[in-house]
Amino acid sequence: MFESIINYFQFSQSELNAISLSIKVAVVAIISSLPFAIFIAWLLARKEFWGKSILNGIVHLPLVLPPVVIGYLLLASMGRNGIIGKHLLEWFGFTFGFSWYGAALASAVVAFPLVMRSIRLALESVDFKLEQAARTLGASSVRVFFTITLPLSLPGILAGVILGFARSLGEFGSTITFVSNIPNVTQTIPLAMYSYIETPGAEDSAARLCIIAIIISLISLLLSEWLAKRTQQKLGQTAK
Repeated sequence: MFESIINYFQFSQSELNAISLSIKVAVVAIISSLPFAIFIAWLLARKEFWGKSILNGIVHLPLVLPPVVIGYLLLASMGRNGIIGKHLLEWFGFTFGFSWYGAALASAVVAFPLVMRSIRLALESVDFKLEQAARTLGASSVRVFFTITLPLSLPGILAGVILGFARSLGEFGSTITFVSNIPNVTQTIPLAMYSYIETPGAEDSAARLCIIAIIISLISLLLSEWLAKRTQQKLGQTAK
């Protein structure tokens, strides 16, 4: 029985390529978008300014827009002939179109609201009196942020990162619209499953990738939940 299970999970090279590419795309997407997510979250959590509601709405748009719409907007702006993309290609010889960089960009855009929202909630949970006390003692705003605000909200930031990673891993609509489905170039796990489902006799490959996607996503969600609970416990201890 165990031998048959082991034989079943002998991945082909194309399947392994899809798994490794998915992980690479998700990691790059989260790392590259994290500084922007922290900045926007801090801005929305700590500052009052005209247009705050508009900014909040724009940031959350990827949660409600169809992924195909996001992919089309990325294609129109960052593609080879896009408003911004054509200048990137002309000036720097770089393009997001039909490359794994584009897949990472699409994943980052779709996952950004989840990451930002988690970080914002963590920042809003930090006791503002601690920051005021540090400023009273002469600490600058930058020092207060990096020595008090950021460390106290770190579990929430990590929870957002893990949640965003899981979301990036499963992105399909915007990716296939923006960078197409090119094996070994832009073909992530969802795109590979789409190809296998349409290919007669490739049902086992689709099922294997489905199981891998479920396992990775489930582990990510469990880690995110654990970090969220740990954040609440730490904040409760701090309040006491």
